[in-house]
Amino acid sequence: MLTVVLSGLRDRWASFLGGFVALALGVGLLATMGLGLSATFHAPERSPQRFASSPVVVQGQDRLTLDVRRGPDTVPLELRLDRPQPVDGGVLRELRARWTVTAAGGPDAVGVDAPAAEVRALVGDRARVLTGAGRAQADPDPERDARALVALNALLGTSGGVTAFVSVFVVASTFAFAVALRRREFGLLRTAGATPGQIRRLLLAEAAALGVLASAAGCALGALGAPLLARTLVDGGLAPAWFTIGGASWPFHTAFWTGVAVAPAGAVAASRRAGKVGPTAALREADVDADALPLGRAVLGTGLLLTGLGLLVWTCATDPSALLKRKTYTTLPMLLITGVALLSPLLVRPAARLLRSRGAVGTLVRENSAAAVRRTAAVAAPVLVTVALAGTLFGSATGVTRAKEAESREQTAAQYVASGADLRPVPAPAGAVLSPTGATSVFVRDGEEAVVKYGARAVADPAAFAELARLPVVAGDLRDLDDRSIVVNEEFERHRVGETVEVWRADGSGPVRLRVAAVLALGTGDSGPYVTRANAPGSALDRIDARGGGTATVRALEASGGTLASGRHAGGNPQNRLGMILVLGIALVYTVIGLANTLLMATSVRGGELASLRLAGATRGQILRVVTGEAALAVAIGTGLGLVVTGLVLGTLGAGLAALSAPVVLALPWTVIGAAAGACTTVAVAAAALPAWRLTR
Repeated sequence: MLTVVLSGLRDRWASFLGGFVALALGVGLLATMGLGLSATFHAPERSPQRFASSPVVVQGQDRLTLDVRRGPDTVPLELRLDRPQPVDGGVLRELRARWTVTAAGGPDAVGVDAPAAEVRALVGDRARVLTGAGRAQADPDPERDARALVALNALLGTSGGVTAFVSVFVVASTFAFAVALRRREFGLLRTAGATPGQIRRLLLAEAAALGVLASAAGCALGALGAPLLARTLVDGGLAPAWFTIGGASWPFHTAFWTGVAVAPAGAVAASRRAGKVGPTAALREADVDADALPLGRAVLGTGLLLTGLGLLVWTCATDPSALLKRKTYTTLPMLLITGVALLSPLLVRPAARLLRSRGAVGTLVRENSAAAVRRTAAVAAPVLVTVALAGTLFGSATGVTRAKEAESREQTAAQYVASGADLRPVPAPAGAVLSPTGATSVFVRDGEEAVVKYGARAVADPAAFAELARLPVVAGDLRDLDDRSIVVNEEFERHRVGETVEVWRADGSGPVRLRVAAVLALGTGDSGPYVTRANAPGSALDRIDARGGGTATVRALEASGGTLASGRHAGGNPQNRLGMILVLGIALVYTVIGLANTLLMATSVRGGELASLRLAGATRGQILRVVTGEAALAVAIGTGLGLVVTGLVLGTLGAGLAALSAPVVLALPWTVIGAAAGACTTVAVAAAALPAWRLTR
């Protein structure tokens, strides 16, 4: 068996080349993404800066601890505060009475020149005692490194998931189509006495051998590609400047054994079909695609399609805000894409019949495409994947960004906005209204089992805020906001006007009981809550809305030290766009490989058919136009199916935005879709024309 397998791989290397390249590239990308992921699990240890000369640091409490219910018991739950509390005054007096205490900017921490054990015994649970590398937690923004890795971790995880999805799809399609082209060969083997089990084992052995070779090559590619990925992420602003690839070995093991498993898994369905080929297949003069959609494929495709549609509708009905998240609009469409791709043989024939072109060439293109369902579907499916990913990824991201921009413009009546960290308060010029606000947070119980931390806004002048804000109020009045009240959104458990909400402030103080003054629609996620500065200790101004006052207002805002803009405008995130380009690039590369391999194989075995056309009087140019026209029509069918999936996803996103009372601003990314479809068409036409030109010499 091994001799037969190796001989087959050697003699039919061209048929296996596309699968080998696709699998090797997939393993290489998985190894690269895995190495990148391993580097995001732990932020680098930074040496202490603020208290580098102090062996011990005493820091105020930086966590709010509340009891929550877990089953029949009650357990403490810790939530991180925006900033540590000041060190208790009594603790400071006791420390200064015994040791040398160093204050380095801010009351939240002090350095102590004393043995750590003695300091802990003195402080107890009244403050935190930091030693060694832990002293860096007292530096400004100690969590910045960890935060920088969160989005990068999500991006690399998503890219790895897309890589696995598309690689399995392309490898399975390649094996299925290669098996369809070898029907006569299997018929001859059956005539010579081969059993269906032997045919299946032959194909699975070929796939396993291909998987081992391709996986080994892919691991080598991953080792070369990981440093390049790190440099690209840093240069593109997706990763901090210190980000580098580590020396973890598990990504290579994971990628290698995934590749070894993917190859036989992709060949399982094809091997089962090959085992059903009878001896009479060797005597057939023509291939008839009567079984282009087996029952198992039809059931699986229908199930995935209905599951994808059901999840979209269920998410829109129960949690429409989830549709605005990149993780959702990246992963959910994959079910729809796979379902439509599996059912594509059902759609190819009626779609091909829609072509209305007079003349012999147009007629042959239409009829050949409709008759060779398996070949047309094998070309259309990878195009569908690329176009649908391009449309759903970029379309959803653009729609969410535009909705946020429109919502931002609608939520303020300000003519000018000054923004920046730690703005300086400025007096309002004559005839002007200025509304200063700052970022803060509040902690609210959600039942007995959870405590939720909400990002909130602290209002300095409630009257000016009510005059300039155009928030989506569904109940109550913004003018009722004062030091004893709060403006909430519909996400709060208690969100009826007049109800009392128990709140812990950003510094952990509380609880305080605040009356609900107004309720806001949830929108895209930036609506509320709002409190006054009295309930936002430590909050610094980062935004000033202004209207009226003319040039005097402009000068005042410029003196605040912030960046001045006309109205609020939320621009798109270029880093997110670069991440989507990375994901789409992976899909496009796989599509190019799948198209080239499928059309090279399909056209190379059409020598007899093309020779018959020449004998019937067709010129060489006409034959080339027929072959390339079939390829272009298959790409057009795949593009159309991809646009249908895109329309379903974007339509659901629009319904979700409407349910959130957010502006519905959707647009198809025609430029990206056109570029993807154009690249697919170019590759498909070239891959079909090259062997046809050789066969018609």
